[in-house]
Amino acid sequence: MKKIAKDLLKIEAVKLSPENPFTWASGIKSPIYCDNRLTISYPEIRKQIADGLAKKIIEKFPDVEVIGGVATAGIPHATLVAEKLGLPLIYVRSKPKDHGRGKQIEGVLKPGAKTVLIDDLLSTGGSVLKAVDAAKGEGADVIGVGAIFSYELPAVYQNFEKKNLEFLTLTNYSELIDQALDMNYITDSQVEILKKWREEPEDWIN
Repeated sequence: MKKIAKDLLKIEAVKLSPENPFTWASGIKSPIYCDNRLTISYPEIRKQIADGLAKKIIEKFPDVEVIGGVATAGIPHATLVAEKLGLPLIYVRSKPKDHGRGKQIEGVLKPGAKTVLIDDLLSTGGSVLKAVDAAKGEGADVIGVGAIFSYELPAVYQNFEKKNLEFLTLTNYSELIDQALDMNYITDSQVEILKKWREEPEDWIN
């Protein structure tokens, strides 16, 4: 959705810096920084995100029975989507609790329940696929993943293919670059740098 891409740029949830890249925990230098957590503070934008995710999930995964949020950034969006669709909600911790019952899944998850997990963004897909494994370990039938944004890195497609799992997003790296250029956030020469990074991010490792 072009509107979502524009909104992410307007509220500075996404920042583009081709000449002075950001550094990810992996050591990769990235010309883009995405913090979709900011969206929850903008009522109209978070509503558009919830509406968009709900619509796409029903279209792509019509058999969905449970919506799951990936802690922590996916939880607010999953909550809004579950409410909109009238479906049960769960959320998945990054790791089991180290006290009490040691639960990693919160909420009621019935064995075999067709579940769609929601996260805020997808880079390589590593963190959300760990959540998928955790939900499957509790008996869920995870049928897909939804997110606001994807960097469209080669690794995300490879990792989801290995799991034989589909994902959907509201917007992506290509669309965001197009909108950034249209809004004069970046120049034509910077577009080339941004496109090259997406194709070969490993070349930017520090």
